[in-house]
Amino acid sequence: MEYNLYFIIIVVALVSLYHLDLFAELLNLKALKPELPEEFADTFDAEKYEQSQEYTRDGTRFHVISATFSLFVFLIFWVLGGFGWLDGIVRGWSESEVIRGLYFVALLYFGSTIIALPFDLYDTFVLEEKYGFNKTTPKTFVVDRLKGILLAGVLGAPILALIFWFFGTFENAWVYAWAAMTVFSLLLAYIGPKYIFPLFNKFEPLEDGELKTSINAMAGKCDFPLSEVSVIDGSRRSTKANAFFAGFGKNKKIALYDTLIEKQSTPELVAVLAHEIGHFKKKHIVQGIALGIVEIGVIFFLMGLFMKNEGLSAAFGVKEVSVYTSLVFFFMLFKPIEKLLSIGKSVLSRKNEFEADAYASEVTGEPRSLMSALKKLSADSLSNLTPHPFYVFMHYSHPPMLERLSALEKLAMQKG
Repeated sequence: MEYNLYFIIIVVALVSLYHLDLFAELLNLKALKPELPEEFADTFDAEKYEQSQEYTRDGTRFHVISATFSLFVFLIFWVLGGFGWLDGIVRGWSESEVIRGLYFVALLYFGSTIIALPFDLYDTFVLEEKYGFNKTTPKTFVVDRLKGILLAGVLGAPILALIFWFFGTFENAWVYAWAAMTVFSLLLAYIGPKYIFPLFNKFEPLEDGELKTSINAMAGKCDFPLSEVSVIDGSRRSTKANAFFAGFGKNKKIALYDTLIEKQSTPELVAVLAHEIGHFKKKHIVQGIALGIVEIGVIFFLMGLFMKNEGLSAAFGVKEVSVYTSLVFFFMLFKPIEKLLSIGKSVLSRKNEFEADAYASEVTGEPRSLMSALKKLSADSLSNLTPHPFYVFMHYSHPPMLERLSALEKLAMQKG
């Protein structure tokens, strides 16, 4: 292994990002306040508020420990020549660079899965169990992981093999890889709700009644082509609640967790639905798809610049350069840019959430229904009500709840 410029850049980047996240976590803990914000007096009592703060503290400790261990294991594997050793193994398994690449990535994926498994188990069966969230059985946990591995093989392996082949065959391979990945992503978004999501959860049509009538009326008012309203058995895994929108064209679906339906009133659920429709009406869905396509293109273009780079391969202790090692090592080098892109997308996402809230307030005419729904969601998930601004900047895809409530309160006052 050569301790060259690439080695120095990647190590400094990984360690710096680790310390930056650690700094944000510590600031977030320091921002916890013993006094319950008055906006939540109707949904939090003193005991639940204290519980939410303990949940934040425990979650932070768990995240710091897992992040520290992951970084330590990665650096040890790297410095001891693990990447070169692994490449040597797969080179003896096949003459095809594409097949060797699939072996190489699969072994790295399997190794990282094994390393993460104890932390996944602790998170599910200790941390989430402690606060009453976990409903996952050991059988469901195992089956979920096996299904995830199977999907990675069935869906991930073919597109990965195609990318390896492009970069090993064509001069401007990044263009072909970009096109293929774009088609694959759009196809996955289209077939996911119908064929992939049901592998993990049951989707049942919402029963006829007041809620379904109200939802259909709201969809009609918004001129939203809603083809189906489904109920997800989220309670199989967690007591936490959620809702999401899926589908393209005239085949749009709204999915509500059964836990959400149990805990929210009809006006609150309709307000949540209106928020999801707001993302569609404000073009946030199209915006996200377009930005994702551009991001994929940028990544593949930059990847092409570092393909079969001898200095990068030497930094990881790999003597014979290849397409598959170049791809893996590029993403190590790309980490700082990936973080910046993530922060930028989160900033945009928070803006979009405010817009969707405002849309829901307008079409329902009842900003306080959405406010009530959001406060219940915060209480049920033991959300941190006072996150530090820097932590929000680094990690939050949604605005802090107090900021959302403040914006909705202004809209409510305008409506009188």
